[in-house]
Amino acid sequence: MTMKAAFQQNHHLNVNVNPSPRTRKVVTYALYALIPLALLHYYLLLPYPNAIPIPAASPSQPQPQPLPPCDYSSGQWIPDHRGPLYNGTTCHTIKDNQNCMAHRRPDTAYLFWRWRPAACTLPRFDPSSFLHIITNRHVAFVGDSMARNQAESLMCLLATASPPELVYRDRDSAENRYRRWVFRSHNATVSIYWSPFLVKRIEKSEKTGIRHNRVFLDALDERWIDDLQSMDVILFSLGHWFLIPGIYYEKDQIIGCHVCPPELNRTEMEIGFFDVFRKAVRATLEEVRRRHVEDARRERLVAVTTFTQAHFEGDWDKAGSCAKTEPYEDGEVQMEYTTARMRTTVLRELERIRMAAHGSRVNGLHFQAVDVTRLAMLRPDGHPGPYMYPDPFGSGSRDRVQNDCVHWCMPGPVDTFNEIFWQLLLLPH
Repeated sequence: MTMKAAFQQNHHLNVNVNPSPRTRKVVTYALYALIPLALLHYYLLLPYPNAIPIPAASPSQPQPQPLPPCDYSSGQWIPDHRGPLYNGTTCHTIKDNQNCMAHRRPDTAYLFWRWRPAACTLPRFDPSSFLHIITNRHVAFVGDSMARNQAESLMCLLATASPPELVYRDRDSAENRYRRWVFRSHNATVSIYWSPFLVKRIEKSEKTGIRHNRVFLDALDERWIDDLQSMDVILFSLGHWFLIPGIYYEKDQIIGCHVCPPELNRTEMEIGFFDVFRKAVRATLEEVRRRHVEDARRERLVAVTTFTQAHFEGDWDKAGSCAKTEPYEDGEVQMEYTTARMRTTVLRELERIRMAAHGSRVNGLHFQAVDVTRLAMLRPDGHPGPYMYPDPFGSGSRDRVQNDCVHWCMPGPVDTFNEIFWQLLLLPH
């Protein structure tokens, strides 16, 4: 993008009509002194290039200007009468369990809020702008069902401007864990990769009596890492699967477990999951950095969406629910210890890799956080709750049914995640 600097400087000098030689000498020295100051001023006004190059906008479609860096994590939810850009009956990429409108959720107030950061502005999502940014690029969402939730939200937002074409679906997966769309209008690709730990794993299977995930911390998941070189923008989202009982390996040796099975000595082997989570995040970022150095001419943004806590009132597996219909007010709820620690881990690992990757960063690799932990914490009303099922009380019975108080209704608060993601793509670096 061509850089332009506007530099105007008017000097008003009170000089006599017939100045003396001494006066002329003083004025000449003053002018020479002003030249380096003017040059310094000029260079300070030059803008920095964008992290992801944005093609020039057409005259008929002007693009918003990048905003200064902003802390989007702190703020409050305010009423917004405009409502969402899409609805649950016209967007065809929503997972059924998050389609609250189609499942006849009776209250609609949860649709009419928007996030207002404390110290800056978060614009309403512009699908045309986002598509313009990712023209000729591949955006990949890699992680667990929260990554999928955010990816499907983005697809619904973008579909309001251009229809996507589904070009790949994993036929062996009823959960649609691997999918790819193309926006022909912009030659833009969006993919979803199921990888709840980012590293290699063997998933638990209750049907066969396997109740622990087996997680291999020294090997990344081949399903997504093999496609890394095709990805221009990568968004990782993970966390909730680390809370599930697991057995952890390095060099094919068990190094510990979380909620250890009876065959392992719980006293010696129980290590929890916090350090395992940190290792998985670090291994992922390090490998992306290492492989990028081999392709250093390429611009690439790597982002991580921070952990979001659940809002169950009661235990999730014992008819726990999330029945609130309005956001929490500031100070009404506290961040849980697990949530705070996992958020901090992501932020620290991103900062660590940014410092270590200084050389590759100037070669086009950029690391950012989609820090949504606090804003999500304040939205207990944004989950499907019982409306993860179609018309759960259609028979008239108000008995408790299973609730989903982890994922997000679509449309809903998860759309704000993508508003922040969009702003990260616009950030100057």
